[in-house]
Amino acid sequence: MLIEKYKWGQGKDTRLWSAVSLALIAAIGCWRLYDKLQASLDTTQTMGLWISVTVPLGLIAVIAAFLYWLVNRPTVADFMISAEGELKKVSFSSKREIAVSTFVVIIVVFAMAFMLGAADFCFDMFFTNVIGI
Repeated sequence: MLIEKYKWGQGKDTRLWSAVSLALIAAIGCWRLYDKLQASLDTTQTMGLWISVTVPLGLIAVIAAFLYWLVNRPTVADFMISAEGELKKVSFSSKREIAVSTFVVIIVVFAMAFMLGAADFCFDMFFTNVIGI
């Protein structure tokens, strides 16, 4: 029951890459734990070296088992299966549409910057010359 694969053929990519990315984050955390244990323990002694190596390795093994259990849990697996199904329905823009949209955004940003700069200049002239502040 613990190692049973739930709907293993469905949502495989989403489940795989979610687990891999979480495992990578956990591995980086365990590497940092190893560094901290190396710095705080006397690693010239066998027990200090033993602790600084086995604690992060044991932790990464527990996290890997938890991730395997998590991606095979029916509620999580069904969510990932449906998420992958929805992503397959998405139609992405072409390179030309993206380039044109990006160009329009850049032009609008420059136009707004020019208009705000002109408004700032006008208000500065008004308050400096007319009101005398």
